[in-house]
Amino acid sequence: MLLNILIMLGTFFLMEGVAWFTHKYVMHGFMWSWHESHHRHHKGTWEKNDLFAVVFSVLAAASIMVGDNVAGWGFLFWVGLGISLYGIFYAIFHDVIVHRRVKIRFIARNPYLKRIIRAHYIHHAVHTKGGAEAFGFLYAPKKYEATPKPEAALSDKR
Repeated sequence: MLLNILIMLGTFFLMEGVAWFTHKYVMHGFMWSWHESHHRHHKGTWEKNDLFAVVFSVLAAASIMVGDNVAGWGFLFWVGLGISLYGIFYAIFHDVIVHRRVKIRFIARNPYLKRIIRAHYIHHAVHTKGGAEAFGFLYAPKKYEATPKPEAALSDKR
């Protein structure tokens, strides 16, 4: 069981690399026709970019089904769970916390959350296929930490 949990957690962490690569070279590459909808203002809840979630969901579900039903391929069950776990975290962070596709009251106070949110906003400052930066979803380098404004630092000490 420990090995299975390690496979699931390893897949979860590996998915950030897969997501970064996919975002930079696929979404901002040959599949820009889908992803462009995410960099443009639009009416409505759904966007063409949501098809990427469908693709990853199908891969996760297929992995789970094959791993559960085909002898010798049981590890794929745990791989599929890892992909699914990453998808849940992605949906909560990206769709709920950053883009507010679900209306909740949330103020990021954690420095890590502030950094990844800021990196994502920097990514969205570019509305074209090229020239964007910060392609990660659940990780952003420290260079994206916001430096507090002097007046904000003083107001925190009240």
